[in-house]
Amino acid sequence: MASNYNFAELNLNNWIIRQCATIGVKSPTPIQVNCIPEILEGKDCIGAAKTGSGKTLAFALPVIQKLCEDPYGIFALILTPTRELAYQIADQFAVIGKPMNLRHCVIVGGMDMVEQGIQLSKHPHIVVATPGRLADHLDSCKTFSLSRIKFLILDEADRLLGGHFDDQIKTIFKNLPKTRQNLYFSATLTDTLEKLKQLSSKDVFYYQAPSISDVITVEQLEQFYVLCPKDVKDAYLVEVIRQFRSSNEHGNIMIFTDSCKNCQILSMTLNEVGFENVALHAMIPQQQRLGALSRFKSNIVKMLIATDVASRGLDIPTVALVINHAVPKVPKEYVHRVGRTARAGRLGKAITLITPYDIKQLQAIEHHIKMKLKEFKIDDSEVGKIFTQVSVTKSEAYLRLDEKDFFEKMMINKKKKWILEGLDPEEEEEKFLKRNKRKKMDTQNSDSKISKRVL
Repeated sequence: MASNYNFAELNLNNWIIRQCATIGVKSPTPIQVNCIPEILEGKDCIGAAKTGSGKTLAFALPVIQKLCEDPYGIFALILTPTRELAYQIADQFAVIGKPMNLRHCVIVGGMDMVEQGIQLSKHPHIVVATPGRLADHLDSCKTFSLSRIKFLILDEADRLLGGHFDDQIKTIFKNLPKTRQNLYFSATLTDTLEKLKQLSSKDVFYYQAPSISDVITVEQLEQFYVLCPKDVKDAYLVEVIRQFRSSNEHGNIMIFTDSCKNCQILSMTLNEVGFENVALHAMIPQQQRLGALSRFKSNIVKMLIATDVASRGLDIPTVALVINHAVPKVPKEYVHRVGRTARAGRLGKAITLITPYDIKQLQAIEHHIKMKLKEFKIDDSEVGKIFTQVSVTKSEAYLRLDEKDFFEKMMINKKKKWILEGLDPEEEEEKFLKRNKRKKMDTQNSDSKISKRVL
């Protein structure tokens, strides 16, 4: 991933180059080579490159250099779609900016708003935020202002501008100065390119990383699928993990699933059958989410079960395998999930569990990434040996889960989301409960059929 350039050729200060070396970054990646000089010249920038290509430093380094020339707060605002990514970006700013006593704060949901308001009132140099919580502060707090920011950065810009955050983004943009530098970065920008250009008030430098092939995912990533019956998927998952562990004991594993409840149940099940893991999803309090991620990053625990809150931007070098327990509904989310491994030139593997009901989604993913996934061979007889244990353990996990408490927290979050989207929360709740009831009846019917079947 490294280029033939060095950081000195990009007109960066020597102390910034030394700080890069402290985190093991000795030479710039192509996106950094192309974008950093343009940003230093004052141009707006749109950067599109595959996951693991060094996008964060492509905007962090020039922002810090400009900040040290004229330090004041609040100098730059960075928006991200997920809380975990916000903390990761803030950490990189903190490390690089340490010699100049850079002050930063992270403004995300799940944390105390009063404490965050106090931090904002102290006018830190860098604010890293998720749109919802920052918009809440702008609506309720008058102790800080964004009217003097020099830089606005959208990381994972396609997700931020994809429609879900529109109201919050509008609130934030109303509070920004017209004269500012806009920097937009993501691995998947094609759908929102025109929208990004419209938001920029001047000529934009656009960088699209070249590739030796048309494939969207990185060349170092091996991609496989496992075809399995829907009712036996968890046993196949366990066998995939066992096979991987037998051949690669040092690599960490990330497993993605489709909902908070399924994530929690799967985490409990795998812990019981001998695979220690931590879970990461929106129903977990923020401090616990940070703690779980910290344990995974530091190799205390080598397996992370997550929803798509962990699919964007997280850089964890030790991840050697990504497993899609649930096939992502949107093909580009597959790209972000599997992008958690094979980063910065390292090798990695991704395995997606496919049932007969998922064939169309698999084909959509293959069409999107412009390559065919290879079949990952599993010994069905080995799956048969563990099927009963895995099924019973999962049933027990359902019983142990505090269904009432979990459901109440989920409904609170859903109602907040519906209100933000301008929908009637009572009406949407009624629709949701009807769908949930039908789904539960389908599951009971399926379980009944399994009990009569000999695997």
